[in-house]
Amino acid sequence: MGVPALVMLALGLWGLDRGGMWRDEAVSFQVGRRTVPRIWLLLHDVDAVHGLYYLLLRPVLAVHPGEVALRLPSVCAATLTAGLVAALGARLVRPRAGLWAGLLYAVAPMAGHYAQEGRSYALVAAGATAATLLFVRAVRCGPWWPYGAVLGLTCWLHEFAVLLLLAHAVSLALARAGARAWRGWGSAAAAVVVALVPMVVVSRGQSAQVAWLRTPTADTAERLLRRFLGPTDEVFWVCLALAVVGLVGLVGRRGEPTCAGVALPLVVVPPAVLMLASQFSPLYVDRYVLYALSGAPLLVAAGAERVAGAVRRRSFPRSAAVPLAGVLAVALSLLHQLPLLRQDRDPGSRPDDLGAVSRAVARRVEPGDPVLFVPASARNVALTYPGAFRGTRDIALVAGAAGSGTLYGREAAPAELRRRLARVDRVWAVADRKLLTGREAPGGPVERAKTDVLGREFLGQGETVRGGVTVRLYVRPVIPLLAPQPPPPRPGPS
Repeated sequence: MGVPALVMLALGLWGLDRGGMWRDEAVSFQVGRRTVPRIWLLLHDVDAVHGLYYLLLRPVLAVHPGEVALRLPSVCAATLTAGLVAALGARLVRPRAGLWAGLLYAVAPMAGHYAQEGRSYALVAAGATAATLLFVRAVRCGPWWPYGAVLGLTCWLHEFAVLLLLAHAVSLALARAGARAWRGWGSAAAAVVVALVPMVVVSRGQSAQVAWLRTPTADTAERLLRRFLGPTDEVFWVCLALAVVGLVGLVGRRGEPTCAGVALPLVVVPPAVLMLASQFSPLYVDRYVLYALSGAPLLVAAGAERVAGAVRRRSFPRSAAVPLAGVLAVALSLLHQLPLLRQDRDPGSRPDDLGAVSRAVARRVEPGDPVLFVPASARNVALTYPGAFRGTRDIALVAGAAGSGTLYGREAAPAELRRRLARVDRVWAVADRKLLTGREAPGGPVERAKTDVLGREFLGQGETVRGGVTVRLYVRPVIPLLAPQPPPPRPGPS
């Protein structure tokens, strides 16, 4: 367990300070610094599914608010997960297979990506892997309450971790478990589901937050498989072949879970169920099932163990050479994927870079200048990097984010916003580029009022673009812009 954990820790700390947060991390950062009552107030409106994570993050950010501190819990969680994967492999196969599985998890680009995200997904993966280890122990000798407690807590970090119950039910069926095991699992599962009901009720009322999701396709499933086994062709096909070999012995002795019987449902069931459900109501994003990644290195290591056993009997009478060969193979995999890992530590690998946007604002916007955020969620950059906006006027803001119990604050109604904009001759827009270019329609009357006034009454003068965010100065022309007039009517026949 120690070696994979140390490798994961080293890779997680490498390049942890990217010099900027992206929008989801920025939400974690600004909410995690609020007081507990204000976090509680927010959760009544949005982000209830992340509530426990924000509360856990608060004491961490209280020590030293910054992007490194924000990401450290994820690094620690990924480190723990790598060790737990190794423990599962050692328990289900043998210690050297555990070593290989843990190392494979540690060098997986997907694991490394979320180890450096200031979000809850790495913590969910750690909780799910710990629950799986407790599940294996409970099937063999009990008790079941630690399994239920850990999985219940994990589901409160993210409710889709509840799909792990279905994976474990399939594992019980493959193990041909007896009535005692089914009763124990059923009691634990019932406790987890009952404890999760309040979260489900509240989060259903906040489902508009995921309205941007799209229906997954076969390509979505293929991309996830590649992320699980290796994004490069060489690593992917080798790992896929070993995983197929690892499926031998899917069903073992009665009442005894096998490595394949635990790992295969873990890899397949949560993503498959969520993708199927998303055909009716889109809910799927690959990070929601990050915890399923833990099963992939177990399958690959189990296949490698079978291959190594066959080869050793013929060519390697000394068993010490076999674990070393596996470690060297993982090292080659790491070297092959090193460019991807290095690229992932570039701020440009995320959807946006609010740190870069704030630096652009600090260079161009002067104290006293009015600023308009289009849409309101673009205010995230000012909440995360307030120094760049010190002294500026947020022309649309009515109530601050923390005080109003919202993510981005409350803005003026359309009529009031138009009056405010009518009193200024220049305004800086920090905006989504798609909205300004018309490639995306503004949502809601306030956002439509913003784009309408900017387009009709102002002229854009230069801009700075960082990812999908535009920082542009709008100036009211001396001669008012006229709306396009219809062509004069043609004279009729005399």
